[in-house]
Amino acid sequence: MTTTSGPPARSGPADPPSATDPQDTAEPAAPSGRDASGLCDQAQDLAENGHLARAAKLYRQAVAANPHPHVQARALLGLAVVEDQRGDPPAAREAARRALATGDSRYAPRAAHHLALSLEQDGEAAEAEHVWRRLLDLGGPAHTAVAHYGLARAAEERGDTDGAEEHWEAALTLPPDPDAVSRLHAATVADASRDLAGRLLGRGLPGAAAAAVERGLSVVDDPGLRLLRAAAHLEHAIADAGAVVDSEGGTGETAAAVELLAGLLALRGDPAAAERAWRLGLGDRDQDTAEEVRRRLRRGFATPEEEGGEAGLPWWEPYLEEAVATASAPALAGELFAVITRMHALLAVPVVEGESRPGALRTAMEQAVRTPSELVWGPGVHADFRRRLSEATGGRDVLPEGWPENGG
Repeated sequence: MTTTSGPPARSGPADPPSATDPQDTAEPAAPSGRDASGLCDQAQDLAENGHLARAAKLYRQAVAANPHPHVQARALLGLAVVEDQRGDPPAAREAARRALATGDSRYAPRAAHHLALSLEQDGEAAEAEHVWRRLLDLGGPAHTAVAHYGLARAAEERGDTDGAEEHWEAALTLPPDPDAVSRLHAATVADASRDLAGRLLGRGLPGAAAAAVERGLSVVDDPGLRLLRAAAHLEHAIADAGAVVDSEGGTGETAAAVELLAGLLALRGDPAAAERAWRLGLGDRDQDTAEEVRRRLRRGFATPEEEGGEAGLPWWEPYLEEAVATASAPALAGELFAVITRMHALLAVPVVEGESRPGALRTAMEQAVRTPSELVWGPGVHADFRRRLSEATGGRDVLPEGWPENGG
């Protein structure tokens, strides 16, 4: 969740003093309480323009002037934000604690919000939870939602799922009047629904996750929430397809469900589960179903007629089937292109250089032929060549054992 303590709204004059550097003038007199609001305006302008050290100095001067508690709270909160941006968490937290102690209706809740987030980030879970509970007492529906969201996270971190549920519900509950939802409140609901939906998906509860997403989308059209909703629908589709596979229905329904389930599991990023789905279908006790699954697995493969009309399946078909079943077709394609590139380079060099020595040409060709040997499908291409050569020589095996590694 992003801190919203930010630069506070101004409470000074309509035309604030210019953001001058006190070091450029003579040593000023100590500011009075009436000057503190103007100092806060100047400090805010400096902070917004990246002059953090100067801003911190002016905020400290405003605090030292002992102004009205409202201005004091503003100065302390501004100092907390600036010190945090300067990379000094202890100083930031001290200023936030002092701002919280003022009890100011506007700035104390912001200070509690800032302080609790800072403590969370440093792993101070117990103190952060205490501050979130303080924030509950400071009023206002937006910061109440912020506090419940913080307490829900704290309960989740303790493993108290049941305890967290009450706070998730409170964080996501909107007031009856939609116009009463502030920007902070809407952002909190969106953040909380995104967080909760992700946790629910991780627990295997896509229905509850989708419901949480809808509550966030009711206040803001957020791409992250839409993506989570799509993920929840994906899990529902996986469950439905898996139920059809398990039901052992008709041949067409079961085979279609196997194909859909494997594709969805691969889309989820679970290739091992996708492979199991294909294997289950290919091993179905009903032969017609198994054949239909295989046909779907091979969807898009070239037919033997397109490959030259030879009898039987090409030698590479088992490797293609394996690649589809394991969602590794891109890896197989990458291997093939790499081998083709390597073989092309080995053969192209003698051509470009005009090599005419038989020994050098033979060496280049032998290296090219050996290129696929180390890959899982390499022995297959060598075995296919051995078969074709044997057929061409009347059934004699003219290649030495272990060719091409053993030469000959």
